[in-house]
Amino acid sequence: MSGLIIPFFIQHQGCPHRCLFCDQHAVTGNVEATSENIQQQLTKTIEQWLGFRKDNHPVQLAFYGGSFTCLDEQVQQTLLQGAEPFLQDGSIESVRVSTRPDCLSPEICDYLRVHGVKTVEVGVQSMDDQVLQKVARGHRADDSVQAVKILKQSGLRVGVQLLPGLPGETTSSFGAGVKKVIGLEPDFVRLYPLLVLQGTGLADLYKHSRWRPLSLNRAITLVRKARAAFIECNIPVIRMGLQPSAELEQNLLAGPYHPAFGELVVSREWYLRAREVLSRNSGATAVTFVVSNRDCSAFLGPKRQNLQRLSHLFPYCMVTVECKNDLERNSLNYVVG
Repeated sequence: MSGLIIPFFIQHQGCPHRCLFCDQHAVTGNVEATSENIQQQLTKTIEQWLGFRKDNHPVQLAFYGGSFTCLDEQVQQTLLQGAEPFLQDGSIESVRVSTRPDCLSPEICDYLRVHGVKTVEVGVQSMDDQVLQKVARGHRADDSVQAVKILKQSGLRVGVQLLPGLPGETTSSFGAGVKKVIGLEPDFVRLYPLLVLQGTGLADLYKHSRWRPLSLNRAITLVRKARAAFIECNIPVIRMGLQPSAELEQNLLAGPYHPAFGELVVSREWYLRAREVLSRNSGATAVTFVVSNRDCSAFLGPKRQNLQRLSHLFPYCMVTVECKNDLERNSLNYVVG
């Protein structure tokens, strides 16, 4: 969906388990909404965000940070009723929620759809049962399979969230999990490399040297390959890496965090594409790459690192870049001189 998404965080509410990696407060950075004031907070949040709207693009309200369908039914009702006036007057087009795969059923999906929900994001995290057990996730991979099927049968858009780098997850098992998710045909995917946050079970493992998180370079490599596999199957990857926040950075202990992680992944892909071109034209003394203006920054890489690496790898070839307004995004042209 293109347009404005209004985020409302219900951090960690509803979830029946405390996963090894979870510290939802640090991730969302929002004050927990109580049953007494939750509708008031919701109305205020929606009105504030609608004030930022500058066009007629659709607006979606998104309940993030907790397992929405695991919430007490009264709380779910309160939240959805808070959105109703905005749905009825057309200022909001639909609602999005996130939840666990073991908190869904055909009846729950029908309830969500009737109350304006059109998109459900499922915290799959991994498709390996041993990994899920090791991180105390509390559900199996088959629960994720069934959840996506139920959502699709109910006519809801489905998003899947994966966490590369979980304890016990190998390159092979993560790749196998990506293939399984592709087979489920979700409407979109998010890829969040696992971070170590203070106060979590994962932090204890890390502090006692019983587990190490992915390096930034390794995380970029894994996510780039997963993104390429999803895109090849026409499944958009709408986000890579957690949204930066002061709370997240304050509570971060270790792991492959970067405030522009997604751009690093895309930049790596551009570097590999350019390197392949230069390898095929190894005798050339000059190559000019031509890309869209909107891709220029990612092609060059942070501090022009891609260009520097290519020049170092092919020292007898002058590598230059030309950025144009009239080219489509993601197109790579080149001229051999």
